[in-house]
Amino acid sequence: MALQTLEGDLIPMRPAKETLTRYAVLLLGAAILSFGLFNVHSQSGVTEGGVLGTTLLLHHWFGISPGVSEFVIDVICYALGFRFLGKAFFKYAIAASAGFACFYMLWERVGPVLPDLSGQPLIAALLGGVFVGVGVGLVVRAGGASGGDDVLALLLNKFTKLTLSKSYFMTDAIVLALSLTYIPAGRIVFSDSRGNARERIKLPRNCTTVRNQGSSLCSGLGKDIS
Repeated sequence: MALQTLEGDLIPMRPAKETLTRYAVLLLGAAILSFGLFNVHSQSGVTEGGVLGTTLLLHHWFGISPGVSEFVIDVICYALGFRFLGKAFFKYAIAASAGFACFYMLWERVGPVLPDLSGQPLIAALLGGVFVGVGVGLVVRAGGASGGDDVLALLLNKFTKLTLSKSYFMTDAIVLALSLTYIPAGRIVFSDSRGNARERIKLPRNCTTVRNQGSSLCSGLGKDIS
């Protein structure tokens, strides 16, 4: 890996600097993702599927901060991933979850900084999708996982005949159905911007999911950061 100067010269990056760059990108993605979830989704009543939607559900019914529940659920999912999928992305996934938890609790202390969009669910969904899409994209590009549902989808893909897209759809659909207990059906229509963002993230060409060999989420992630 190398950095390119304005004159076109390549400057090799040492492994330590490469690792720091990867962690910096990963934490930036976690910060953007948590910012959008707190300032847009939590304030406007637009929810998500998967683990993020579960944290919003727990926050509504039990008052548990998503910064706490996201980390706990992700750790459980990553433990399963470590056992059945290997450890290639484990350390970056844990760092992403810890970063998300810390940043979310920071945004809770700061308080909402964006206008209340609860009366404009379409705008809330679009704006939330921007934050979620950019945040998830940075985390995944850095070699981490944006949530425990990545692991759940991989486990379903590994042990069943479901494709990854169908696995994501199944976990998202279950959470969105449960979210009907506190969110009107009309708002659910505007939800799951993260699921849509996942379909649009352009991964590096060396990103591969190995179904039968069960290695990592994307074995080549992070190698293209420059």
